[in-house]
Amino acid sequence: MKTLEGKRGLVVGIANDQSIAYGCAKAFRDAGAELALTYLNEKALRYVQPLADQLKSALLLPCDVREPGQLEAVFERIASDWGQLDFLLHSIAYAPTEDLHRRLVESSQEGFALAMDVSCHSFIRMARMAEPLMKNGGCLLTVTFYGSEKVVENYNLMGPVKAALESSVRYMAAELGNQGIRVHALSPGPLKTRAASGIGRFDELLDNARTRAPERMLAGIDDVGNVAAFLVSDGARLLTGNVEYIDGGYHIMG
Repeated sequence: MKTLEGKRGLVVGIANDQSIAYGCAKAFRDAGAELALTYLNEKALRYVQPLADQLKSALLLPCDVREPGQLEAVFERIASDWGQLDFLLHSIAYAPTEDLHRRLVESSQEGFALAMDVSCHSFIRMARMAEPLMKNGGCLLTVTFYGSEKVVENYNLMGPVKAALESSVRYMAAELGNQGIRVHALSPGPLKTRAASGIGRFDELLDNARTRAPERMLAGIDDVGNVAAFLVSDGARLLTGNVEYIDGGYHIMG
C-alpha cells in the first residue's frame, strides 16, 4: 500500500546497503515517499550513490554534522527545492574509538562532548530546522539502543549518550505536538552494521541477544524499516514521544 504517497522525507545516515537508514529508506520509498538522502563524505559517496539511484532519490547531499554549515545547507536545499518536509530520519552516531573502548569514567571530556553532539544534539538541530518546513505536521525519527536504559557490556559512553537522545525525543514531542509534529526513537536490538562494529566483542552481544529474545531472533534492517514507515504515516498520527522496540522482545528480559 502506498501509505506515504505524496510525502517527502529526509534520510540522514546511509553508509551502505546494511545500514538501518537504508532499510528505512527502502520502506519509505516502497510506500510511495519521495526522498532526500545524505552522504558523509566523498569516500562514502561511492557506496551511497548507487543506493540513491535505486531509490530514485530526488536529492543527494553531503552532510557531516561536525562540519560547520553542512547540515544547514541540506535544509536550505530542501526548502529551496521542495518548500516542505513531511518526515526525517536521523540515523547517525559517533564516538572516538579510544573513548568508546574505555570505561565511562575514563572517557575524555572532548570525546564525550563529541559523541553527544553527533549522536544527540544533531537530532535537536535537525528538528529545529525541520520545524518551519513541516507546515502540515510531520514526524521526526531517530535511532537508539537498549544500552540507554540498562548497562550493556562494552557499550560504555554511548549508553548515557543514547539516554540523552531518548529524553530529547520526549521533550521535543511535548514541544512540537501542538504543530502536529510527532517524535519517536526506533530501538532495534543489536544489528550487524558498520557503526556497531566499533563496539567491543559485538559478536558476543549478538549471540546473547538472540538467545535471550523471546522470539529467538534478531531484527533486520527491513524490520526496522517497516516500523519506521508506519510511524511516519497518517495511520500513526496519535503516536508520539515513544521508544519503539523492534527487538523480538529482547528488552523485556532481565
